[in-house]
Amino acid sequence: MASPELEVVVDMLRANPPVEGDDILAMRAAMEAATGAAPPPEDVAFKPVSAGGVHAEWTQAKDADDESVVLYLHGGGYVMGSVATHRGLTGALSRATGGRVLSVDYRLGPEHPYPAAVEDATSAYRFLLALGVDPGNIAIAGDSAGGGLTVAALIALRDHNVALPAAAVCISPWADLTLSGASMETKAADDPMVGRESLQLMADAYLAKGDPKAPTASPLFADLVGLPPLLIQVGGSETLLDDATRLAERAQFAGVDVTLEVWDEMIHVWHAFAALLPEGQQAIDRIGDFLVAKLA
Repeated sequence: MASPELEVVVDMLRANPPVEGDDILAMRAAMEAATGAAPPPEDVAFKPVSAGGVHAEWTQAKDADDESVVLYLHGGGYVMGSVATHRGLTGALSRATGGRVLSVDYRLGPEHPYPAAVEDATSAYRFLLALGVDPGNIAIAGDSAGGGLTVAALIALRDHNVALPAAAVCISPWADLTLSGASMETKAADDPMVGRESLQLMADAYLAKGDPKAPTASPLFADLVGLPPLLIQVGGSETLLDDATRLAERAQFAGVDVTLEVWDEMIHVWHAFAALLPEGQQAIDRIGDFLVAKLA
């Protein structure tokens, strides 16, 4: 049974929907304003860096070492979000893993359509390799669109014969830009954050009339053979539930070591509400345990 705090969070989201309307620039500004109101964690240092020509930010909690790195890809439907909107989450991941996080400000649609985000994610990964970081000490992680982009980046790197990271984590991943999952309808009334209409708007803006089934746009339709161990976390009340479960099935079929966790009653990227929601911190701690076990 979910904690009582979940009802508070859901009521808050229904009163002020985080994703609504048809003006992407206005949605982007609203997301920045909403997250910017929260002060950054005091025990975490943030340092801007050019990661292979891509704007990024080092995130390092107090006492975290320099050996392991999580390359983090933020959510926001490929049209919004930034390193600033996700500092609370990246800071928490640095604490949980005991290492650094490189948060990537990949280019957004519609100004920079697909495959710009994939190019930036892979450039940032190559930047880590150029610094001398061992792939065995690197993980890639992301939430929502960033969760789908995590798998897309792995596919692109594999196809270019680049040494892959030790592991990857997908939080509430958006892996199917065709929106074909049954949970788009069956969970529509339960999900206070993400719906078909807004997802379609964002998919159209990102794809710019490109193929929504392209392997690095919708990893659900990709060949996943050879990918590193995956942890996929999704809430039981998400419209993207079937994106996560089908992605896990595809990965398992391809022989990938995949762990799927469906958190009962949880909403889209509930980790972002860890300051209010016990399950959010519990899920982050679980990610930390997974990555500590996988990284060299």
